[in-house]
Amino acid sequence: MKISHIHIYRFSIPMEPFAIATGTMDFAQNLFIRVYTNEGIIGVGESSAFPMIVGETQETMLKMAQDFAKLWIGKDPLAIDKRLAELNAFTAFNSTCKSAFDMALYDIAAKHAKLPLYQFLGGEIRKALTDITVGIDEPEIMATKAKDFVKNGATIIKIKLGKNLTDDLKRVAKIREVIGDKTRLRLDANQGWTFEEALLGLNELNKYKIDFCEQPMRTWFDDELPELVKRSPIKIMADESCYNHHDARRLINNNACDMINIKLAKSGGINEALKIYHTATMNNIPCMIGGMLESRLAATACLHFAFACKKINHFDLDTSLLGHLVDPIVGGLGYHNYEMTLPQTTGIGADVNEDYLKNCEMFVI
Repeated sequence: MKISHIHIYRFSIPMEPFAIATGTMDFAQNLFIRVYTNEGIIGVGESSAFPMIVGETQETMLKMAQDFAKLWIGKDPLAIDKRLAELNAFTAFNSTCKSAFDMALYDIAAKHAKLPLYQFLGGEIRKALTDITVGIDEPEIMATKAKDFVKNGATIIKIKLGKNLTDDLKRVAKIREVIGDKTRLRLDANQGWTFEEALLGLNELNKYKIDFCEQPMRTWFDDELPELVKRSPIKIMADESCYNHHDARRLINNNACDMINIKLAKSGGINEALKIYHTATMNNIPCMIGGMLESRLAATACLHFAFACKKINHFDLDTSLLGHLVDPIVGGLGYHNYEMTLPQTTGIGADVNEDYLKNCEMFVI
């Protein structure tokens, strides 16, 4: 099998503004690709740029994707390790753009094997409940959103924090007050606190029965994570501090996290994400599957990956539920009161509606 040509799309999805500690996004800056083969199998991939976190934009991804595509024409898509090594040898970093190409290869491989992706990866279906995220806003507004989510069936609320500790304490207190004690709460400071703020805040917030807190401090202060982990009553989950399995190894060896958030758009795709997962599980570190602002297509690939990793028991795959104003995906995962289901078709089992793609800028390599 050989790669014959590749279509690259500017895959923008309008959405309600979504705020975190490092900035606000008012549309999903995504990239969509189709990798065509001479045997008629087509692989799809999507990546979602979050400039404030990964340092990539939609524009940089579009340019890099054209260079990546040129490297693969005429080559075997089933030689996944070789194809991904070519991307890594061509340029450092650019993990978000690489994740779309990685995803397309795994889609082709699973379709060639006539298996759903999770089965191709050795996994099996199990129950998976996603949390739902409340973006940063005034405490009363956040509490109202959280209450509405719970009314709609949510059992796990993730709260974005990190702009101001005093207000953050009010945000969590108000949300817990209006939703009661039965709903689980998770925190994500998105690098917004100093060490002192994190230590003070986490000790104060412990009374609200918090599952864990993601990335309390800037990655610049990773050297202070071991002390925070030691002194925090709330478990610390590394997110922006862990892009690859080498980061995972360093964090674990330094006792710098209790848990790790794996994201395909951050790691470069399924191949590297599996390495992070295995590094973590060998050291009894729990993992969560998360995302940026992907559509249901990439979220479907994330769920396939998670089903192949039986010790991933935390799911943060709510991105397409967070104010996406359109859903251009055909097939893919479904949400039923925040429980997720997968289609039993070969490969990823999702694609983009052709009518939507007609209005997307396209490049052909």
